[in-house]
Amino acid sequence: MTALKNKRQKREEYRAAIQQDDGATELPRKKFYRQRAHANPFSDHQLIYPPSPDHMDWSSLYPDYVVPEEEDASPAEGQDASAKEDEASLADKPPRRLTQDVEVADIGCGFGGLLIALAPVMPQTLILGLEIRVSVTQYVQDRIKVLRQQNAASPLPQKPYSNIACLRANTMKFLPNFFRKAQLSKIFICFPDPHFKVRKHKQRIVSATLNSEYAYVLRPGGVVYTITDVPDLHEWMVGHFAKHLSFERLTTEEEDADPCVAIMRTETEEGKKVERHSGAKFVACFRRKEELPYEGEVGDVKMLE
Repeated sequence: MTALKNKRQKREEYRAAIQQDDGATELPRKKFYRQRAHANPFSDHQLIYPPSPDHMDWSSLYPDYVVPEEEDASPAEGQDASAKEDEASLADKPPRRLTQDVEVADIGCGFGGLLIALAPVMPQTLILGLEIRVSVTQYVQDRIKVLRQQNAASPLPQKPYSNIACLRANTMKFLPNFFRKAQLSKIFICFPDPHFKVRKHKQRIVSATLNSEYAYVLRPGGVVYTITDVPDLHEWMVGHFAKHLSFERLTTEEEDADPCVAIMRTETEEGKKVERHSGAKFVACFRRKEELPYEGEVGDVKMLE
């Protein structure tokens, strides 16, 4: 018991020191952030999430992209009474705006390997990792903090790794709370928990309901990237996306030509582990189709033949 307590105490002290050291240049050590691989997405994790995307404050995650205060002042004229009441019901100060929106989401980002690899490949794009596990989220946040510090003297207008961030969230419940309709261009689902038991299949991150949420936050032409080393899970994901009217699968040629697919295969921690054990990786990517055309008035809508 004493040994366990000492180990826990060492983890807490190490992580506290990393967070307090603004000038840290040594990457965090993963052994101090270990956590069980499985998390029940239906449990109450005491998460904090915005009531809508407009209420989300991204400023602490992407400080280099915050609109200057003098340009971010909200005009007082033209506001009706209801709008003022809505503002009064929110926090004392409205969230700071960014110069651009988050466009890429890595769902279940794990220890952040994909985020780190995508950052220099997509330097003008804001990329967000979403992870439900507390310790793992903190590891990725500390890792990004140190990488930013290591590159603080960079002459580039936007410092390396300033375009990536990690947030603790349960995307199975709250994805539309963070992203507006058609906001994202890419969603990555890399080596998700397979939940092998049939009674656990409802916890899989791909389902008919969740695919509709992905379709909602993805813009037409946007892509969902999936990869796993579990054949049954691969067939499950392919089957559910194939049945969804908003998605079409990319051809093998399109996948091979996409640099993000190559990065996804090799840069995640799980992908590297599969590589070490000479395991197989199964990839499937799905494009968000254009909105289906409709005719008629609201309340009497029918699909065109």
